[in-house]
Parts: sequence; C-alpha cells; structure tokens
Amino acid sequence: MNWMILVLAGLVEVAWSQSIKPTHNFTRPVPTLICLVLMAVAVWLLSQAMNTLPVGTAYAVFTGIGAAGAITLGILLDDDPVSVGRMAALALIVGGIVLARATT
Repeated sequence: MNWMILVLAGLVEVAWSQSIKPTHNFTRPVPTLICLVLMAVAVWLLSQAMNTLPVGTAYAVFTGIGAAGAITLGILLDDDPVSVGRMAALALIVGGIVLARATT
C-alpha cells in the first residue's frame, strides 16, 4: 500500500512541477495557491509512504517520478527539446526507480 501512496505522491509532484510556471514567479494568487496546495499534498503523501519505506528509497523514487514526469510533460506539452542525452537521462531515472523498487 505504501508503494501505491508513493507513486501517487510522485504523480502529484509532477502536477506540482507543472503548476509552478503559471504562477509567474508567484505573483498570480490563484495559480500560486494551486501550486502550494499541490506541493503540500505531494510532501504529505511522501511522508505517509515513509511510515514503512526507507527514507532514502522513498525520496529517490518520489523525485525520480517527478523528474521523469516533468521531462515527459515538458516534451509533450511545452515543446522541450528531445535529444539522445535527455532520453538516456530519462531511461536512467526510470531504471533507478525500478531498481529501487526491486531491491527494497
């Protein structure tokens, strides 16, 4: 169950990462509020997962899901560049998440 909570925390972190830009440097109240709520929910879910999962593993998986999701959405939604290096980095992040899960 805590792995499912951790995955959910990572997905909320992806939403949080995407909610930062619309705040326009935290000058727009509604997008800023959404951003702060997503941040709080992501960290709260992470803390719940850490009740039984090792801190290092949980945090690495959490940030890995966030990074992989942010890269993917950046490519799909914001026309971020696609390169061999970025795809290799994405593959390494996903591989690290899988390895962390398999060895915990």
